[in-house]
Amino acid sequence: MRWRYRYTVLTLCTFAFFATMVARLAVSPVVPAITDDFGIGNTVVGIALTGMWMAYALMQFPSGILADRFGERSIVLLSVGGTTVMSLLLAISPFYALFVLSIVVLGGVAGLHYSAATTLLGRTYENLGFAIGVHTIGSSAAGLVAPVAAAWISVRYGWRPAVAVSAAIAAPIFLLFVWRVRPTEPHRPDQPLRERVRLAELANILGKPEIAFTVVIASVGAFVWQGTASFLPTFLVEYRGMSSTTAGVVFSAYFVVQSIVKPGIGSLSDRFGRDVTTFGCMVCSVAGLGLFVAVPGIVGVAVGLVLIANGLSWAVAVEPRFMDNMTEAERGAGFGLVRTTYLTVASLGSVAVGFFADTFGWAVSFGMLMALLAAVAVALAVNWAFDLGY
Repeated sequence: MRWRYRYTVLTLCTFAFFATMVARLAVSPVVPAITDDFGIGNTVVGIALTGMWMAYALMQFPSGILADRFGERSIVLLSVGGTTVMSLLLAISPFYALFVLSIVVLGGVAGLHYSAATTLLGRTYENLGFAIGVHTIGSSAAGLVAPVAAAWISVRYGWRPAVAVSAAIAAPIFLLFVWRVRPTEPHRPDQPLRERVRLAELANILGKPEIAFTVVIASVGAFVWQGTASFLPTFLVEYRGMSSTTAGVVFSAYFVVQSIVKPGIGSLSDRFGRDVTTFGCMVCSVAGLGLFVAVPGIVGVAVGLVLIANGLSWAVAVEPRFMDNMTEAERGAGFGLVRTTYLTVASLGSVAVGFFADTFGWAVSFGMLMALLAAVAVALAVNWAFDLGY
């Protein structure tokens, strides 16, 4: 098979996503060392991490606008280059205030990547579901590699080298992107940026019935993904009685399965339709969470893990649905806008799951997630059965 330019674009966008995700995930495993070094508590560090993830969510919309103005390639380079710089600054921060500023800015520059890269892939690929599926492998691979690597390096050399490794990963990817990806012509090079944030234009994008419905689907799916990813190891330890080591292995396996299945799920959405594939993902997630809660032993965990990993890969079917319902001129800013919208909602998933678990127990907490996903599946079925056009 002859290597084509579009394969280069997809490969390097995937590497770029890996780099920006590693930088964000490398911090959590070294939190105990950070608190000891700066003499602070977990709550204080938690505020900094919340700031990082919120900055990531809020930058999705500006990413699309800037890509329209300056070209997608430039924004991806800004994201990967900024990740390199901020990872280094984070590692050498001599006092906590600079650490907080660095980690929040890190979240912001990392957030510039996804919307711009997805729009670039939309220019390059017709089968966008497959392309997004491959692209998101970068995130899953980072989830597998970063926590283990950061913890190991921190134990041997300290938390600062563990964080600085993110810069060592991002820098060569930045250079490869400069070398191998061609400059892209911006969609709106002469339009002032302030015109892109007019409320009427934003309302027009979110006001499309198809877009609004997809935002609801994505918000619920991302809410469940965030809550599950935040507390799955804790659930396995406290509810299933696993050791921390075993729970960590299961959690890593979750990312491994996602890395394997995402391209296939994206291809299914290209072939059989976004909604059919999304419906299947929701059903798989509900079944997997149900097995985790109700079925004891290795069968409940193993089968549940596979189902959850497949089901919570819904984004590779849902995000192309956004693009399908946008004009080419709307895609840059529009995709960034919807990403910011649903990821901001999703950021509450961790708080909600933790609150329900503390107040009502893990079975009720995960049951709440199952109910949300089931509601999405019903909404998709009703939309199809009655041809509502959403």
